[in-house]
Amino acid sequence: MVQRPAPLLLLLGACLLPVALLPVALRAQSTAPTGEVSIESDVQRADNVTGVITATGNVRIAYPERRVVATARQAQYFSREGRVVLSGDVDVVQADGPSIRAERIVYLVDQQRFVAEPPQGSQVLSRFPIAPLQGRQPQTQPPAPR
Repeated sequence: MVQRPAPLLLLLGACLLPVALLPVALRAQSTAPTGEVSIESDVQRADNVTGVITATGNVRIAYPERRVVATARQAQYFSREGRVVLSGDVDVVQADGPSIRAERIVYLVDQQRFVAEPPQGSQVLSRFPIAPLQGRQPQTQPPAPR
C-alpha cells in the first residue's frame, strides 16, 4: 500500500522546504512565479560559523507558485541539522487549501516531518477543506436528528 503524505505536511513542506534550501545568506526575492521564496522581516541575520539563519520581527514567507504564505515573529533555519523553526503567532496558509495556527512549528527537512506546538493554555488549530465525494451533492444543512 502506498502511503501519501497528509495535506498539512504537504502545505508545510511546500512553504518551509524552500526556506531550508536557501543559501547561507537570506536574500529578498521577487514574488513573481519563479519557484522562489521571498522572506520579509524587520531583521535578517546569517551566521556562517553556526550555520544558523534567522529572520526576526514581522516575518512573512511567501511561496507564490504554491500559493502558500507563512507568518511568524521569528523564523530560523539550522542548516547543519536540516531544521526550520517558526515561532511566535505562527500561521501557515495555502490559498483555498489547508492552514495551521500554532505558537511554534518545527519542520525537519530531511524527514519531511513537523511538530506544531500551541500557545500556553491553548491548542493548535488546523483547517482542511474537504471536497464532497464525486456524485454526491453537498448538503446545505446537517440532517435532522431522528
